[in-house]
Amino acid sequence: MKMLIEFKLNGRDIRSNVAPERLLVDFLREDLGLTGTKKGCGVGECGACTVIVDGKTVDSCLILAATVDGRSVTTIEGLADDGSLHPLQQAFIDQGAVQCGFCTPGMLLSAKALLDEKPQPAREEIKVALSGNICRCTGYKKIIDAVEAAGRVLKGEDGHA
Repeated sequence: MKMLIEFKLNGRDIRSNVAPERLLVDFLREDLGLTGTKKGCGVGECGACTVIVDGKTVDSCLILAATVDGRSVTTIEGLADDGSLHPLQQAFIDQGAVQCGFCTPGMLLSAKALLDEKPQPAREEIKVALSGNICRCTGYKKIIDAVEAAGRVLKGEDGHA
């Protein structure tokens, strides 16, 4: 038995039938082909599956796909704009914040949600916002630097990240 859900995904209207027990991470990856959302721990500890739902980050491995009915979802695929990298993506590259890349989509979306809410966060606020995302490669300093740099670009204080 499937149910019809309708929602906005990366700015586009989506209508799809989904099994009531289908997890959002599986729906995004397997049914919609959006493999940028990573499937990590499966228990909401690593943040690799982070997406933004109605402006707030969620671990897509912990919620059912049916819960996004009538809502707005942003995945990593929705961050770039017509082939142009989002300032956060560019800052991650410029600051050397990308290593193996597995955690990067979740980190970027957590950072985006923070910057959307608070364009110039303090370093401590960045650390708190990213605390649900685990990275085993970078040591976090470069990631935090990248979020700060992107905040400056988004605010118009710096022409590049």
